[in-house]
Amino acid sequence: MAEEPAPKPGSDSFSSAVNGGRTIKECQDMIQRSLRTPMVKFLKEHLEKSGCAVGDNFIKAVECDQKISGGYVRGNGIMVCSNQMNIQDEVNQVVIHELIHAYDECRAANLDWANCAHHACSEIRAGHLSGDCHYKRELLRGYMKIRGHEQDCVRRRVMKSVIANPYCSEAAAKDAMEAVWDVCYNDTQPFDRAP
Repeated sequence: MAEEPAPKPGSDSFSSAVNGGRTIKECQDMIQRSLRTPMVKFLKEHLEKSGCAVGDNFIKAVECDQKISGGYVRGNGIMVCSNQMNIQDEVNQVVIHELIHAYDECRAANLDWANCAHHACSEIRAGHLSGDCHYKRELLRGYMKIRGHEQDCVRRRVMKSVIANPYCSEAAAKDAMEAVWDVCYNDTQPFDRAP
């Protein structure tokens, strides 16, 4: 078996980050590339049409202490955890997912992230509309199911996120998710239908 040559700096398989992932600079470059993708352009355009400008510093690469890929924080924008990112597709997915949260907050003046139902609704929409639960991604995560994989995946990921909310116990998160599921899963704005 031949030994593979070492990757070169700047190539997709090289990272100078110490504990895996990418450096902040590498991740910031990947964010810039994701801003040119059609889905990200579409979401940014609809955010701006809804009255929420997305400035140059709205999406930032940061190093995260927790094992999360990123997040949206009211007033601070979107953070992409550089030390958890390895490939461009991961960055694109985080940016798309978090832009859906930003869009939800923009269009709902009273969105309260401490409210488990509000949080669950935005997570349902982000999981369903972002492509996080596409069957190929699920297969790579080790989940294989012929039917119903997408909704199972969205439910699993919603629970993981809402349980992490300090205002939501596991029982409250599950109740909130079930209470808002139909309305939020079927709300595809700003898309005409689920992508």
